[in-house]
Amino acid sequence: MCGITGWVSYRRDLNEHQQTLDAMTETMACRGPDARGAWIAPHAALGHRRLAVIDLPGGAQPMRIATDDGEVAMVYSGEAYNYTELRGELRSRGHRFTTDSDTEVVLRGYLEWGEALAERLNGMYAFAIWDARTEKLLMLRDRMGIKPFYFYETEDGVLFGSEPKAILANPLCPAEVGLDGLRELFSFAKTPGHAVWEGMRELRPGHLAVADRNGVREQAYWRLGTTDARPDRETAVAHVRELLEDITARQLVADVPRCTLLSGGLDSSALTALAARQLAEKGETVRSFAVDFPHQAENFRAIDVSPTQDTPYVHAVAEHVHCDHRDIVLDGSSLSDPSVRRAVVGARDLPMGLGDRDNSLYLLFKAVREESTVALSGESADEVFGGYPWFHDERAQTDTFPWLAGGQRLFGNALEPGLARRLDLDAYVADHYASAVRETPSKEGESAAEARMRQVCYLHLTRMVQTLLDRKDRMSMAVGLEVRVPFCDHRLVEYVFDTPWSLKTFDGREKSLLRAATRDLLPQSVADRKKSGYPGSFDPDYLAAVQSQTAGLLSDDHPALALCDPAALRTATEATGDAVTQEQRSAMERTLDLAVWFDLHKPTLKLN
Repeated sequence: MCGITGWVSYRRDLNEHQQTLDAMTETMACRGPDARGAWIAPHAALGHRRLAVIDLPGGAQPMRIATDDGEVAMVYSGEAYNYTELRGELRSRGHRFTTDSDTEVVLRGYLEWGEALAERLNGMYAFAIWDARTEKLLMLRDRMGIKPFYFYETEDGVLFGSEPKAILANPLCPAEVGLDGLRELFSFAKTPGHAVWEGMRELRPGHLAVADRNGVREQAYWRLGTTDARPDRETAVAHVRELLEDITARQLVADVPRCTLLSGGLDSSALTALAARQLAEKGETVRSFAVDFPHQAENFRAIDVSPTQDTPYVHAVAEHVHCDHRDIVLDGSSLSDPSVRRAVVGARDLPMGLGDRDNSLYLLFKAVREESTVALSGESADEVFGGYPWFHDERAQTDTFPWLAGGQRLFGNALEPGLARRLDLDAYVADHYASAVRETPSKEGESAAEARMRQVCYLHLTRMVQTLLDRKDRMSMAVGLEVRVPFCDHRLVEYVFDTPWSLKTFDGREKSLLRAATRDLLPQSVADRKKSGYPGSFDPDYLAAVQSQTAGLLSDDHPALALCDPAALRTATEATGDAVTQEQRSAMERTLDLAVWFDLHKPTLKLN
């Protein structure tokens, strides 16, 4: 895992811009605390910050290979889980390796296959390769978008980075946000390729882009699709289990301490159990971590996406599979600490947070990083297997993104009324929903009901999952922790997406295939547990702090309030106890995030 950045300019000699490259690279220091590297040629400059995970002494970057026709240089972030097989194939084709790193495998794979390398990789990765032989830059991102990649076209080239902050550190990219950027920011629609910042783009998952003297062209190398396969239940369950066994084994490979993130739900518990079994064969014990809050039993309130507390189930799994387990307990004062919010918003580059759930995830990862460098997470299983409550009720049948069907937005009703009218978020969401539905691949012979549920699955796998993967990546890399997501292995995603909804729910419940494939590994209480989302804190001290901090912004007339409705926020700060609605709480949390964002990035709003 690493942070990457770079600059291609066909009219400048970038040897004269070392200081700018250094500034871009240093914004990625948290992503790569172990080493720093830079490489500059007349028309290309690459910067790298390294988190060493595989081949600790041999994976230094930028990595370069000299050829008879010119040098080829790469900066790479992520892991290629099939690098051992690829290295063997490349050796058979005459390549000689000087390191044991997957980075060199990817670079030599480019020398052998060019852009077709993309179709051979299995893993999570984002990388850029400057080919001096053709003076072209190849930019490539993994199929599911697990690792981030952003770029910004200039008059004579391109800037790129793992995060927007790296690009914004270059004077050629102004920190501007227009109306469409605000629409993306407040809608929770997650339009693929949209980066919020004016002129900046996010390389879409499963896409590559090539920059040359004619500009930048982007193309897909992978898309979700369907086949004519019609597996029976027994075959599907067995294949899911076979895939999970292989995926877990591949993603446990590391030269540093690793662990699992355990919530006591079906997804993370299954991964932890698989990891425990595989490590036990090597005489090792899996480590696991979970988040918890003081007095959660007394303060907990069941809500739709989190109907039960995690801790009893976490401990049941830890005992069942013999984990070395630790609970990370976070109190309200830690969650509401302004320095934590500043770190979270700084990591995300945008005020897109989920309130205390973002803050607690950051603090959880920070605590895990003290003992491990790599963690396996159950993230994305709900999108792959159909786990959210709205998959299974009338919300799935509405003409909008199902997670927005309740009509609530993260910012509530606290947008400045005039701005809200100009943004017209309902129309923005409707347009992007229609576009997403049109993309959905069909399967010949499907019923209308099956076709609709395929659309719902597609929406989650191409829109919602991107928001959650980005959140996971930013929070983990902000503390130098590599979090791997086995459920995003493209082989598993392709297979489960291709199966009919009736097979995904054959027992009348959510995630039927996953439950059947892993039930033998788990305590019965966990195997039968209803979906419960990442936990929030119900600590009254946290809410009181949020209200107090929001009131402080109102009294100071902070510039961020230009986007907000002060009257709605003032009402929220004056409400007491249970009278504070979830919508009001979200609005206050987002307002606090907005204020930090303004302080950190000083964005110029282009509202004309």
